[in-house]
Amino acid sequence: MEEQKTLLLKRLEKYLKNSETKMTQERYFKMCEQMDKEPIEDEIPPDIGDFPEIAVSALEVFANLGNRIYADVGFTGKDYTNLPIYLQIYKVPKKDTELFLEILLYLERYAIESSQDSLKREREKIKRKSSGRHNNPKV
Repeated sequence: MEEQKTLLLKRLEKYLKNSETKMTQERYFKMCEQMDKEPIEDEIPPDIGDFPEIAVSALEVFANLGNRIYADVGFTGKDYTNLPIYLQIYKVPKKDTELFLEILLYLERYAIESSQDSLKREREKIKRKSSGRHNNPKV
């Protein structure tokens, strides 16, 4: 069971990364066709339909939970106030609740890291721009 959970979370990470770059199965197959290459099983982007129902439900609930965002620090996590209601709406079985919550927390960690990385890139970009102005005074 633990091995299956690990594989699920790795596949979920791949799905999230491909979503960020907008790489879908269709785009991947089209790219392989254009390059006259055979698709490689491990490189095929996962599709939402490739996941078990519990993971799809967790993705949907995660998207519907409120965000906690602060201007100076970015995304700090989800607001879980309505989680019990979503557990009822999505009819998450008691036996699957632990896995469901682990998936939600995994999604949250991923989103926080992505937000922090994005803010860091933006700050570095601003820093480079401002330092460039000081080094190149107009004559």
